[in-house]
Amino acid sequence: MRIRDLYDRPAPTISFEFFPPKNDAGIETLFADTVPGLKALNPSFISVTYGAGGGTRDTTTRIVQRLRDNCGIESMPHLTCVGSTQAMLGDFLDDVLKRGFENVLALRGDPPKDQATFQATEGGFAYATDLIRFIRGRTNIGIGAACYPEGHVESRFKHQDWDIAAQKVEAGAEFLITQLFYDWSNFLDMEDYLRNKRNVKVPIVPGILPFLNAAQIKRFTSLCGSKLPTPILKKIEQYAHDDESVRKLGVEVCTELCAKLMNRVAGFHFYCLNRVPSSAEVLKNLGLAT
Repeated sequence: MRIRDLYDRPAPTISFEFFPPKNDAGIETLFADTVPGLKALNPSFISVTYGAGGGTRDTTTRIVQRLRDNCGIESMPHLTCVGSTQAMLGDFLDDVLKRGFENVLALRGDPPKDQATFQATEGGFAYATDLIRFIRGRTNIGIGAACYPEGHVESRFKHQDWDIAAQKVEAGAEFLITQLFYDWSNFLDMEDYLRNKRNVKVPIVPGILPFLNAAQIKRFTSLCGSKLPTPILKKIEQYAHDDESVRKLGVEVCTELCAKLMNRVAGFHFYCLNRVPSSAEVLKNLGLAT
């Protein structure tokens, strides 16, 4: 199933993203606990990331295949430039096609922990746009890409980064999923620019992260360049030593964010962090799950 087509349905397309556990025991726990909980929320698809530096690529494809074949959930692997030559990326694509996958999420990827900035692998790609062109040159597989309402952390100007999002679409991306954000006006500004200045027609899907604790969300937003609006940050700091209160605040914030965008977007993509409860609560608050 081509994921782009899912966004043409009248009901919001709900999807989730999680990361591969580090070992087989973790994978079994994922499929015993997390996957059944997510499946109960009737997702349109699940995407699966790489580990740091792309080191879990084989695990990612095994999980995606198991989600599709054993659990009946449409699934999509990520594909990044990190640590890969063009030949390696080509081998991965061949494997994806052999397994019958119909979609990939094409990203540059974050630099490994031992690198302060992203460094392209010799014989590889430095930018997601080049990766997308490479994929489209080899196959007609469905391609998703990322966009950044507040601009990429490495970009000086957000409009310049929004232009890059448009270039990803021109290169072959069929839908865009945003980085996490908590100020809905940033999304609307980016959407307006892409639609009216760059004539982007593909679905632009908000990426939603219901945060779980204070240290975590401060770290995530610092790494990706997103900002916590001052009223939200003050509440997070107020509850800093009470993880459950911060989690409930995350549900409240994301419910309000989604409610403001509900009538403008084709769906929501939840960064669930391999957990079910917060995403489930947001969807129930919105009337999108029971």
